[in-house]
Order: sequence, then structure tokens, then C-alpha cells
Amino acid sequence: MGKENKQHAFKEGAFKVEPGKKFRLADRDPGDTGGLKGKQAGRKALGDDISALAGAQELLWANGTRSVLIIFQALDAAGKDGSIKHVMSGVNPQGVDVTSFKAPNSEELKHHFLWRPMQHLPARGRIAIFNRSYYEEVLVVRVHPEFLDAQVIPSRLKGKPLEKLWKARFEEIHRFEQHLADNDITVIKFFLNVSKDEQRERFLDRLNEPGKLWKFSGADLKERGYWDEYQKVYEEMLTATSSEAAPWYVIPADHKWYARAAIADIIAQRIGELGLEPPKPSEEQEAKREEWRKALEE
Repeated sequence: MGKENKQHAFKEGAFKVEPGKKFRLADRDPGDTGGLKGKQAGRKALGDDISALAGAQELLWANGTRSVLIIFQALDAAGKDGSIKHVMSGVNPQGVDVTSFKAPNSEELKHHFLWRPMQHLPARGRIAIFNRSYYEEVLVVRVHPEFLDAQVIPSRLKGKPLEKLWKARFEEIHRFEQHLADNDITVIKFFLNVSKDEQRERFLDRLNEPGKLWKFSGADLKERGYWDEYQKVYEEMLTATSSEAAPWYVIPADHKWYARAAIADIIAQRIGELGLEPPKPSEEQEAKREEWRKALEE
């Protein structure tokens, strides 16, 4: 199903963090549903978007000249895993790679913080999804600067105020993502914006249902205690790293059905903007097409 058959349209700009402008999370409503009325409408929209995304991915795969990197960042229980599962449910899994970034191991700590994601960049024709990403190095380590004790800080920044380190990392991320864009990797970044009340309800749901208890840990409760600190560092990160080459999209995440539809729509739009065409048949294929057809029809 192409985009022209869809009964809805999301305005990409409504979610985008405008490059060069100060961003405030307070200006975005986590409960917004963009005019969609209820789960049924959201599921219909998601179905249309999944179909559009499947067609876009097929062109990306067949064309084999471009690739796509999708980044998901969010606080706990915002719906990253579920969004990846539902949004990508209609694509060919042979063309998608998902990487979840946990705390760096001893080998990874010996390298620059961008070394790890470089190992998982998408090949041409493929989609790579980062469930959390290198952005943790300007988020969680800002809330917990003690994590820096295990890292090798560049000599030029050792002993300097931490604000210089964060600024340097923002600049390195910007250059890195510009390099990706210059080499035909489309970077699409989503921040799932969940409210504190909704996070609480989702945590309670995990605690109250035995089948979901495995999703909860004491660390989730501990990190919730840093809610205000995370809001601040996310705002500063979104302001500093949303660019024309790699913009951030802040997705209202209190209603999962709406978040998933919006994400699928934006991905399909961004791939569609690449103007990809099916590969042209070779001279041999054109010359022998009738011969091959007759052989199959006999």
C-alpha cells in the first residue's frame, strides 16, 4: 500500500526539534494524539503506515545504494521495545538489524565512545536500529558522572570542567552524523516522550502482572528518582544535536498506539523522500525476457 492510499497524514514538522533553536520538553504534550480518536483509529493508521514502510524498505533493499539508521532514546517504560516490534512488523527481517546498547564492556571502554556504534552501521540497502545508542554518553553519564571513572578521557579534556567534555561530545556526534549523511546513510532519531505519571502506571502494571515482572528491576525505581535531572539533560541534548542532516523527532508516548503510528509514518516518509527507483533490468534480462517467458509457459 502506498502513501497515497492512506487515510491519514502526520505532519513531520509537528514532532521535529528545529535545529539551532532551544528546545523545551514542557512545550510538548506526552499525551497528544494528533487528532486521532482512540486506539481503533491508531491501529488503522499503524496498519497503513506499516504497509507503506514495507514498500519503502523493499525499494531500499532492491536499490542497494542507500541505508537507514534509526535511533530510539527514551526513559524507562516509554515503549522503545514495543515500538520496534510493532513498527517493523511488516518489513523483511533479512534487511533489518537491531542493536541494543547496554553499559559498555571492558573492551569497548578502551575505545572512543563512537567506536562501538561504528561496528553496527547499516550496509547499503539495509536498515539498522539502535535501541539506545551512543547518546547514552551525553545522557546517563551526565546524571551519573561517576561512570566516567571507568572511561579514558582525552588528555585535552582531563581535569577540565565537565561542561567542556559534554560540549566536545556534542560536537563529535554532530560531525559523526554529518559524515553518515554525506555517505548516504539517512539518520532518523526518535525520543519517546513519556510523562512521569504514565511511567508510574507502566511500572505498576509490570509489578502487578506476574508475566511482566521480569521487565522491572530496582534500578528502574532508582533512575526514576532522577526524573528532573534526565529531563534537563535530554532537553540540552536534543537542542545541541538536532541538525538538518540528522533531526530529532519527539514522539508523544503516553498512548502507545499513537506513538507507533507516528514513528512508522515518519520512517516511511523519510525513506520515500530518497526518491529510490527499482533497479533497471540488465541488457541480458531485456533481451531474453520473451525467451524465458516462453520456456515457462510451455
